[in-house]
Amino acid sequence: MGWHRELLIGFDLETTGTDPREARIVTAAVIEVADGERRGHRTWLADPGIPIPAGATAVHGITDARAAAEGSPPDRVADAVAEALTGYWRAGVPVVAYNAPFDLTLLAAELRRHRLPSLAERLGGAPVGPVIDPLTVDRAVDRYRKGSRRLSAVCAEYGVTLEEAHDASADALAAARLARAIALRHPKVAALGAAALHERQIGWAAERAADFQAYLRRKGERGAVVDGGWPLHAEAA
Repeated sequence: MGWHRELLIGFDLETTGTDPREARIVTAAVIEVADGERRGHRTWLADPGIPIPAGATAVHGITDARAAAEGSPPDRVADAVAEALTGYWRAGVPVVAYNAPFDLTLLAAELRRHRLPSLAERLGGAPVGPVIDPLTVDRAVDRYRKGSRRLSAVCAEYGVTLEEAHDASADALAAARLARAIALRHPKVAALGAAALHERQIGWAAERAADFQAYLRRKGERGAVVDGGWPLHAEAA
């Protein structure tokens, strides 16, 4: 039947910033999707413990006041999200995250920050995964397409509805549906098992990072280093 017609878990975080090593979780969503249809969902709102910058609030709409009044402690949110994801991985169910290294590296940093078990520790030392990252897959299968690779733009390319960009639930659902849509357009992707696709993405991400690093150095940034770690940045794995 193919992984794209079976259960997929959409995952997304909305955060306080764009550096996954320093930003904190504000909202999180884990959405169960089967053959494009939502079957269940869990969402979290955290009080991140630091002020939410105005720029971040402008993106996801969560204010300091709302986070303080309605949010759960950040350690509880990070622990609950990690338990949800690793539970699916232990069952062999793929987690779909658009630009996975950002969300998973940020989650890993939150677990370290609060001295909680890492993702790998929760998996008994097994590698994190399977993960499907529609951004990484799309870049590999349609390498020369011009234009934005933002979630909204890639959803439009594949005819996937993104109901409310930068809402964690909407982004997680769209990511899962996008993974399915990419597989339907590209039979070679659909034909891979989830574990095999995971391994392919490790190679694709490393290759792209090496190419971009070489480009930056040719342009004069001689010390440029591009982390090609996937599905987490190398330093967080």
